[in-house]
Amino acid sequence: MDCGERFVTVVRDSLYDRIPLTAAEVRLISTPTFQRLDRIQQLGFVSKVWPGAKHTRYEHSLGVLHLMRQALATLRRYGASLVDEEARRTALAAALLHDVGHYPFSHAIEELGPPVLPHEEVGRRLIEGSELADVLERDWGVDPARVANLIAPRELLVPADRLVRGLLSGALDVDKLDYLPRDARHCNVPYGGVDTPRLLDALRVAEVHGVARIVVTGKGVSPLHSLINARQEMFDNVYWHHANRAAMAMLQRAVQDALLAGALTAEELPRHDDASLLARLSEPGMPESTRQLVWRLRDRVLHKRALEVSARAPDLYRYLSSLYGRPAARRELEVQLAERLAELIGEPVADWEVLLAIPKPEKWSTDVWVLFERPPLGFQQLMPWQDVVGLSDVDFARFEEHRRLIRIVTTARLRAAVAEHWPRLLLPLLR
Repeated sequence: MDCGERFVTVVRDSLYDRIPLTAAEVRLISTPTFQRLDRIQQLGFVSKVWPGAKHTRYEHSLGVLHLMRQALATLRRYGASLVDEEARRTALAAALLHDVGHYPFSHAIEELGPPVLPHEEVGRRLIEGSELADVLERDWGVDPARVANLIAPRELLVPADRLVRGLLSGALDVDKLDYLPRDARHCNVPYGGVDTPRLLDALRVAEVHGVARIVVTGKGVSPLHSLINARQEMFDNVYWHHANRAAMAMLQRAVQDALLAGALTAEELPRHDDASLLARLSEPGMPESTRQLVWRLRDRVLHKRALEVSARAPDLYRYLSSLYGRPAARRELEVQLAERLAELIGEPVADWEVLLAIPKPEKWSTDVWVLFERPPLGFQQLMPWQDVVGLSDVDFARFEEHRRLIRIVTTARLRAAVAEHWPRLLLPLLR
């Protein structure tokens, strides 16, 4: 059936003031699977630094739905006939459910890799195999597999879905358009500003190399730059903050040790929220390292940064950075560092007291095309945004190269010792 646009209720939102909802949308967000998101903080441990940052995946998901509705309305207003009513409903459902498979505490757990699945793949399984599928079929009139394929593509997308997927994941996605200003608002920091209304109003559909793509008009050039700047500022000041990264490293190790000991399974992780996961990891059957780390996370006894390694120390930086995608090797090195430190200082060091905080290497993509009604002299009617502004992905990646720091974090009692002995701890790795 057609879910239509007859709104039955309104949610008061901290960012948009009012988000109207249809009956079908209310039924979807009322499911237990979706309600779990209301118990998962959007930014995980960032609230240990900015106490106001306790907003949830739930409200972010509503915001993404709201922006997706506006983006699709703009495209249809300017003749995007490819997006028919069923494609529109599918895109709205995907926007609302894009984080439904998310783990507690932001991305820390997901970075462990197999057997921990990407949250998009978990979302696919929930959308196709839980009560969400019944609601999508009965109340939305859409195929759950099609919704899931927009979030975690497995099959070739039909042209309409290939078009709107760029609004869900890409340089112009409504996910970033919501979380950057929302995170900044709740952290109460002067970063993350994006001219969202102007950017959404600038969306159009044009044929690029024979394929229909979402582009922006000339009026979208500056707002897109504001989105990129906001992303850089929030990573630099919030997401990569040393205390947040230390807390993420502690949780990663706590979960990793529990998985290795067989005290926890990867399959149960997506069923937890923030509170229930900490309770589970605190149980008597958990490894001592897990319980110690969780106790410290709960009481904000966070590991301290003892050493920061920048890209200007290229050999060590490259070696440590390579461990991001090899969590078993990262853990092995953490254990070795604890053993070496114990020898150097002549006292016991637990193997969880020295950890590596390695931020995910970010991908900076500005693959957006600009459509000019009357292009300036020297411009073409349709051209890449990079050519319009004279910047490239390499320029933006250079920012990450200089600001993304890898840290050795330790319990407070070992901070000075690691800072003193780091050459004897780390330089042998390069031989």
